[in-house]
Amino acid sequence: MITIEKLQEFGANTEEGLTRCMKNEALYLRLVATTPNEKNFDKLRTALDAGDLDGAFEAAHALKGVLGNLSLTPLYEKAVEITELLRAKTEMDYSPLEDELFLLKNRLKDLCESD
Repeated sequence: MITIEKLQEFGANTEEGLTRCMKNEALYLRLVATTPNEKNFDKLRTALDAGDLDGAFEAAHALKGVLGNLSLTPLYEKAVEITELLRAKTEMDYSPLEDELFLLKNRLKDLCESD
């Protein structure tokens, strides 16, 4: 089960995230727990694998918004990096950045599922 303390150890700015949720801790934690299943992670991976930079940008930009609103700082920072490269239509191998993003996503998922 995810807790504020676990999120702080992960590097999230929980005070900021809680503020966006009107200090409703249960709501904030419920929203955070749904984040690893956010469909835009898969959309990003699929678009990058297909070389679809526009589709990848849309997915990365959407992720950036979700992650930023919840103040999941480590994930947000990686999403920003990917989004800005895609905004510039940078032709490159995105797999190292994608791997880092998914590693962080999986760490968050583990935190949400652990006791």
